[in-house]
Amino acid sequence: MNKAFDKATRKAESTVNNPRKKKKLADAASRIASSGKHSLKVFGITGKIKPLVRMVRCSASREYLDTPWQTIVLITAALIYFVSPFDAIADFIPFIGYVDDAAIISAVFASISKDVEKFIAWEAGKSASDTAIIRSPQLE
Repeated sequence: MNKAFDKATRKAESTVNNPRKKKKLADAASRIASSGKHSLKVFGITGKIKPLVRMVRCSASREYLDTPWQTIVLITAALIYFVSPFDAIADFIPFIGYVDDAAIISAVFASISKDVEKFIAWEAGKSASDTAIIRSPQLE
């Protein structure tokens, strides 16, 4: 992809085994994605970042362990790249600052889409079972 992403991947390989660092990274990526920056919406990456952030959080908390190690490394690298203000195109440059971030996020998302779909299905099942427990007549 590019040198900055290669650097992010090397950093991800050391970050992926540290739950505290993964949580901190997920928090930073979530903050940026939720910031409402117009260019993030234009490039359509906010909707891709959110499930990636949730995957990293669930991996860090060991709540969901079905994501392959390589996928977690790719997601972590993409999020490191995304939160870094000094990547191939500096993020503070109006509008075009997120072009490279959008390309990286989109490429990673496409390459791991099956893992993302599996995770989202797990989340949906978990939510359904949580709702069923709350509404259980045994608890009333």
